[in-house]
Amino acid sequence: MNVKTHLAVALLAVATGCASHHDKIVFSDEADLRALTAAAAPAAQKRLDKADELQIEQSVFSYLLERRLWDLATYSAIFLQADDAQVAALMNKYPDHVPPIKPSKRAKLKSHRPPLDRDTKKPAMILTVEVNEPNLDGTVDAVGRWYAGDAVTGFRAFRLQKGDAGWQITEVK
Repeated sequence: MNVKTHLAVALLAVATGCASHHDKIVFSDEADLRALTAAAAPAAQKRLDKADELQIEQSVFSYLLERRLWDLATYSAIFLQADDAQVAALMNKYPDHVPPIKPSKRAKLKSHRPPLDRDTKKPAMILTVEVNEPNLDGTVDAVGRWYAGDAVTGFRAFRLQKGDAGWQITEVK
């Protein structure tokens, strides 16, 4: 017999054997295996609602504003990449911040050039926050970035946990 014939006979034997045997084999640990598989399956990832995302951004912006990333240079303004209400809230929280927090419409941006404060024509810094989807343990990762030109840029990675007082930073890298 050639190889094709052997293969056809083997497939026929397997198919016939399977077709004539209707009882399901039950393994003693099958229930445990199903429970383990269900527990290991990734849960449907929750999405953050807008209020949580804004609170996380506020926490990260506050952290960055309190760390004085600009001490080695003179900047005339800090601009936040955020909506107007969020910028206004942080301007109210830090009314005497040096350099002052200003609305983004006061920023002048040119490609590969440091941002400028339209009021003073001096260099400024831009802060941004990127918020990720929640982790399986309920924490959220975020990245806070600063930019004051191609030579002055950086970031910090944050992990936040929601508690009674809202979203709190638990880790900074």
